Parts: sequence; structure tokens; C-alpha cells
Amino acid sequence: MQRKSFNDMNCSIAKALDQIGEWWSLLIVRECTLGTTRFDQFQERLGIARNILTNRLKRLIDVGILEKVVAEGETERRAGYRLTPKGEDLYPVLVALLQWGDKWATGENGAPIRLVEHRTGKPLPPVGPLSSEGGVLSFRDVRMEAGPGATESTADVVAARNLAVLGSDGARKRSGSKRGSRD
Repeated sequence: MQRKSFNDMNCSIAKALDQIGEWWSLLIVRECTLGTTRFDQFQERLGIARNILTNRLKRLIDVGILEKVVAEGETERRAGYRLTPKGEDLYPVLVALLQWGDKWATGENGAPIRLVEHRTGKPLPPVGPLSSEGGVLSFRDVRMEAGPGATESTADVVAARNLAVLGSDGARKRSGSKRGSRD
């Protein structure tokens, strides 16, 4: 069954989900951050069917999140996988999901893993948008503005969101937006 594509939506979250929104994809990326590189390792650690793993690895390569690497002296059949810079940029997303899961989805025993800075041994602070003073901001602390890639419809959504959440529509910046396109 083909899933819906979000590629036509004028939304960076939807476009990101088009690339990594399937849960196996983020778990494969997580495995890469844990040092997993080989197909059999992914399959064993995730308990994923070979055909699904093959499809997810191919998709992650196609969108530039993973790359296939052949170690010196190895054959293409024994190739491994590693994150590209685009894939490495997903690390804060994984940390944010882990921190959310630690707060809202763990059992009575607490978090299964603690993340600490290697150099200092101090726990990582919460991930999120930061204020100019360094504090984590909630969605109620942030005003949205239409960006250069916004359509007229997106600008309207931004204004409505700001009115609903902040009580003011804020500055509706539309310079460079693509007028007339519907989301």
C-alpha cells in the first residue's frame, strides 16, 4: 500500500516527514548513532523483516540521509551504512524524541538511557528552541512569520495561528512568497 506523500504541502515538517516519517526510518538512524553499520546488525537489533529493512535503507540512501560504504578489502555485498551530514543533522531530533519519551512514555523504573556530555559528564539540557537567554521556549513563546517560500495560504495559516495562540496575528511578512498557490 502506497502511503500519502506530503511533498506538495507548503510545510517543512510535512516535507521532513516525507523523508523520515516512517518509524523504522528513525530507528535505523538511531541505530547508526549507536554504531550499527551492517544490514544484519540492523535486522538483529531492530527485529525488522529483511524486505522492510531493505526498503527503508534504500529510501534513506535515496533521500541522502544514509550512504552505503564499502570498507577496504570488502565487497559490495558486505557494504555498511553510515549517516551523511544530512543524517547527522537528525541527532537533535532523536535527542528531543528521547527526552520527550523519558518524560511521557517511560515506565516506573525511569529512563533506560541517560545522555551526558562526554567531555564534562553533565546531563544534556532539554532540547528545544532557545530564548536569547538560553531557556527553552514553548510554542506559546514563539511568533511565526511567513518565510520566503510561503504561499498565500501558508501566510494565512501563520496569521491565524498567531492570533489563536498569541492573541495577535503578528507581522505578516510575505516578501518573496509565492502568491496564489494553495497548500
